[in-house]
This record gives sequence, C-alpha cells and structure tokens, in this order.
Amino acid sequence: MLVLLPPSETKRPGGDGAPPDLAALSHDADLGTLRKELCDELVALAADRPAARAALGVSPRQDAEIERNAALWTSPTLPALDRYTGVLYDALDAGSLTRATRDRARARLAVCSALFGLLGADDPIPAYRLSAGSKLPGSGTLAARWRPVLDPLLGRISEGELVVDLRSGGYAALGAVPGAVTVNVLAERADGSRSVVSHHNKAHKGGLARLLATSRAEPADATAVARIARRAGHTVERTGDHLDLVIPA
Repeated sequence: MLVLLPPSETKRPGGDGAPPDLAALSHDADLGTLRKELCDELVALAADRPAARAALGVSPRQDAEIERNAALWTSPTLPALDRYTGVLYDALDAGSLTRATRDRARARLAVCSALFGLLGADDPIPAYRLSAGSKLPGSGTLAARWRPVLDPLLGRISEGELVVDLRSGGYAALGAVPGAVTVNVLAERADGSRSVVSHHNKAHKGGLARLLATSRAEPADATAVARIARRAGHTVERTGDHLDLVIPA
C-alpha cells in the first residue's frame, strides 16, 4: 500500500543534509528532467522579486520564501517527511513513531510535490516555495507539465499496489492514479445534514495517514482500508473506491 500525501505550503527551515542532488531522489529516471527544469526556473525567477511574488502568490512580507528559492541549489536538505509541516503533518506526527513503526510508515508514505513530483518519505529536499496553483512565467500550468510524466508513473505504481490518495484537488491534478482509494471528510450535524470539512480536513487526513502507514495489515482494496479505520473507532462509509470519513460537526 502507498499512501499519497499533499505537500504543505509551510516547510521546516534548515537541515543537516547535503545540498540537493536530484539524482538521489526517487523516480529520477521518470521525473529527473522536469525536476531540473523547474528548479532552474525557480532559482532564475527569484532574481525578479515582483515577478516571483506574482507567480508564487506571495506578498512582500513573504520575500523570505523567494530567498529560499534563490538559494535552492546550495541549501541543506531534510527528508521530505521531516521537511513538510502544517496541520496534516502535525496530525501525522512522524517524529513520534517508534522504531518498529517508522520503517513501515516511511516505506508506505509518499508526497506529491509541485517542484519534485513524486517523493519518497526519505527523499532529501531543501526548503522551497512552489504550489500546485503557481504558474511560472513563459510556461504552461504545473499540471500540464507534470501530467505527461506523472500519469504513466502513477499508473504503473497503481498496477502493483493499492494507492490511498489523500491529496487535495490541486495536487491530484498533477497526476492521476487509476483505481486509487480517495477520501473525503464530512461533518455531520445533529439533524443529520452534512458538509465537507475544509481546514480540519487536513488534520483528519493526517491522522488517517498515520493509522494506515503504521498498520500491520496490508489492505488490498477500499473495503480493507475502511476496516482499518473502523477498528480505530472512525465512522467510514464506502462508495466504490471512495471513502467518506464522517465526524461530528
């Protein structure tokens, strides 16, 4: 089983790893060329602050994000699972895993990044700023650039193992996963009405990712994924390959 996560806008600064070596990242044969193009474009863009702000959707108060991009090739690295922060990753809380569960979790977790494509949990990456909705000057959308290489790669992966896709819409658009188990988080009110959870959606997906990544079970389909969640006390409804995680409003 592979649990596919979105990245986060926020990144842990610094690191103790050597500067980026794209050839050391997972799936280099498939993704290496586009990774190099995007990294070079991001570094070049940082030299033009107004253009960088517009492309990245940041304000002058966030110029430190552009400075991170300018130093991308010389910055220290951290494993991807340690680099990303925020609500989902706080709920995942990979740093608290025991030695017995850490290896299993890191083998099962992957991140879909706008800059690097598909990352393994331990892939060493620098801090950077680029989201799925960013549009670098003079090029197509990131989805248009990534899909020709991510679609076939994710298709091959999904032929060999179950993929639980926890990505948000923008990152799901970077590459399709045929037959993936998808998950929504729904809040149920006392009158039985429901609504899609927005912000706290990330926390619940992070908790589910932790549960699946550390489970001793090896689920083969959506029914088995739902069973793992229910055993942990969650309310889950299945429709085909889609799961609704239902929480009290």
